[in-house]
Amino acid sequence: MRRGQKTNAEQIVLKLRQIEVQTAQGKSLALSCRDAKNSDQSYYRRCKEYGGLEVDQAKKMKDLERKNARLRRLIADTSLDKQMLALTLTHQTGPRLAQVFRAS
Repeated sequence: MRRGQKTNAEQIVLKLRQIEVQTAQGKSLALSCRDAKNSDQSYYRRCKEYGGLEVDQAKKMKDLERKNARLRRLIADTSLDKQMLALTLTHQTGPRLAQVFRAS
């Protein structure tokens, strides 16, 4: 895998499993990580995120994270639209009516 290229969840889980098998066979963690073209730090970080997950579970988790991020962006956009409408309403009708709009 080229440097800077993203690894998908399936590849990460498979690499973690490969490293775990090699360390169970008596190979040191550093050598196992080197064979998998991984750093020790990446191994620990990915273990924290993907440790104990199956491939399909990791895919579902990533999919849910993407959906969650999309929904958060939608909420932020909606809040911004509401603020812009309130500001426009303030300039067009005066602050009193805009305050009623903000309260809802």
